[in-house]
Amino acid sequence: MKTLKIVGACTASLLALAAAEARATSHDYKRVEVAFVLDSTGSMGDLIEGAKRKIWSIAGSIVDQNPDAEISMALVTYRDKGDDYVVKSTPLSEDVQGLYGKLIKIEADGGGDTPESVNEALDKTISGLQWTQGSDTRRIVFLVGDAPPHMDYNEKRYPEILRDAAQQKIIVNTVQAGDADDTQHIWKEIAQEGNGRYLSIPQDGGDVVVIETPFDGDILQLQRDLDQSVVPYGSLERKAEVAGKMSDRAAAPPSVSLDSSGFYAKRSRKEVVTGGGDFVADAMSGDADVSAMPAPELPDVLKDKTPEQRQAWTKDKIAARNALQDKIAALVAKRDAFVAEARKKNPKIAKDSFDAVVEDTLKTELN
Repeated sequence: MKTLKIVGACTASLLALAAAEARATSHDYKRVEVAFVLDSTGSMGDLIEGAKRKIWSIAGSIVDQNPDAEISMALVTYRDKGDDYVVKSTPLSEDVQGLYGKLIKIEADGGGDTPESVNEALDKTISGLQWTQGSDTRRIVFLVGDAPPHMDYNEKRYPEILRDAAQQKIIVNTVQAGDADDTQHIWKEIAQEGNGRYLSIPQDGGDVVVIETPFDGDILQLQRDLDQSVVPYGSLERKAEVAGKMSDRAAAPPSVSLDSSGFYAKRSRKEVVTGGGDFVADAMSGDADVSAMPAPELPDVLKDKTPEQRQAWTKDKIAARNALQDKIAALVAKRDAFVAEARKKNPKIAKDSFDAVVEDTLKTELN
């Protein structure tokens, strides 16, 4: 896996690009749920590192298609019996920031032989996660790995699991890392029976492409200012959770931070960090009412203020937050136009990387 940087010049024509060009006409899903089922054995190390770099870009591609949708994501990792663990899963959650925090802690290890516990992982994804039912929800799975499933274990096998998926109208896509023939055969079968797409990428996940733009520095500075406006509140546990998420954001590489900024800026719901716990965002949405909040749950900065001072402070913070978010949204739109133009001018940009094939599939399946 290599990181490719592409730097271009800003032209006036970029700013004339219509927003519709960057966004295909899509089905108006009210909710989009996506689960990644990821082989975390040693051979997948490079791909996992690439996924850490591009998860926000992938999440952003969902927003590009459905900016008003509620987005939930889940992560299921698997290895095999005899490894440190067989399957670990996180529930479907709108807390994408929390998912990112779990993803960056994953280290590839174990394996060394094939097959792997694919069936158990897929079953826990289809039957174990709490999928939302209804025609206004799109349910999508990406099974990502380089080895076939054990068919000698006494467990539910993928043909039966895929029938369960069909009943719930869950699309199952497969992403094969590498070119093992035994994996290819089954991955293609799973995708076909799962009403999804079979996608093939290099063993290392392909090149991570970073397109630098003239707007990056300003976005990063404004994002740092925006992050400083987060005010944790609630229980000690909740405050610590928000602080941990903000620490992960501060430690992210610039390219990851830029993709994260794009995700948040393009959503109709205005947040700085998903999962709640930010007083300013919750006050903006009406989920937090400073006049009715018990004193122990107030942000520390408000506890010694009078009710009138609390209202004035909250109003000022909301106004400052709105101004920062408006500036970032305008720059993100320019950055997106610049990136789209750069991709047109550089047709050799990797199209077989993990993020590229996933984003292209999401664009198709959310239409």
